[in-house]
Amino acid sequence: RSLSAAFREYLQHLGLQDFPCGLGSWNKPCLDGRRSPRRAQPGQEEAVLDEETPEALLELLRDQHSPWALPPDCSTQDRLLREVAVLAPELIHGSKVYQLLKSLRMVDKGVEEVDEGVLQFQQLEELILTANHISRISSANLPRTLKVLELCCNAVGDLQDLCSQPPPELQHLGLGHNNLCGPSQDKFLTEDFWPNLISLDLSFNNLTDLLGLVSQLCTLQKLRILVLQGNPLALIPTYRGFLVDSLPKLSFLDDIYIRPDERQQFQGLARQPELSRSEVRVVVSVGEMKGVPAPSAFLQLDAGSEAPVITCSYFVTYEF
Repeated sequence: RSLSAAFREYLQHLGLQDFPCGLGSWNKPCLDGRRSPRRAQPGQEEAVLDEETPEALLELLRDQHSPWALPPDCSTQDRLLREVAVLAPELIHGSKVYQLLKSLRMVDKGVEEVDEGVLQFQQLEELILTANHISRISSANLPRTLKVLELCCNAVGDLQDLCSQPPPELQHLGLGHNNLCGPSQDKFLTEDFWPNLISLDLSFNNLTDLLGLVSQLCTLQKLRILVLQGNPLALIPTYRGFLVDSLPKLSFLDDIYIRPDERQQFQGLARQPELSRSEVRVVVSVGEMKGVPAPSAFLQLDAGSEAPVITCSYFVTYEF
């Protein structure tokens, strides 16, 4: 399912052509630019609704007791489009609606592909595609005006297509909860592709090479916010200290502010990469097990007894 198709379905769901939105007998400008009541003409079987003022129509959307009211949890995008459909309904017809939005939020809409139709959003600065089914995304289909791209909770495993022609002004790139594996993807996280990147979220992927990743992130001169928690490399004992000292311009790491005293504490750690091991030892202690017969419960057999001997074996599996 393409993003363009999901957007068209979303517009239909909003009911932008239905009362009190859109053009109709309730909201139809007169030829002289004024609004006046429209009455049923002689011979008409059905009376035509009187035109309403824009204020009255907006109140139908905003009043929580109105049957046309927007739900309390509706997004800013929903509210904007519904209200524009009242105040300037001509702007939501055809391709004009693509020029209206600077922010597009399509969360959990079953999107699998960011298609070429997205280029119609010529003013788009923010694209939120959280919780969809996107595995690959081509930057050729992204508006060049984009400043925020959020792809959290998808299935992105390869950044090559995204980095072919990336939006030059992008400031935030969200790739948390995806399928990125290091070190093959580290090479795409450099200033050559993202010269204006300020915020980068790589949390909860499968990145393992801390030294290799840091060597690429060092080129991002404008990077101030970095999220790496949830990756295997975050288990390395010197993980935070090594990053803090290696990226001196960083302000937040894993949503935690880097204080001046913390930076002072870890000073010099970047020059000791041997301390940042690529392996971690995890000790698991089993305190209590239920439902397993204790060995002492079996009767002790006398020497030379011919009674059958029952042997029980158990195993435990750990998944990381």
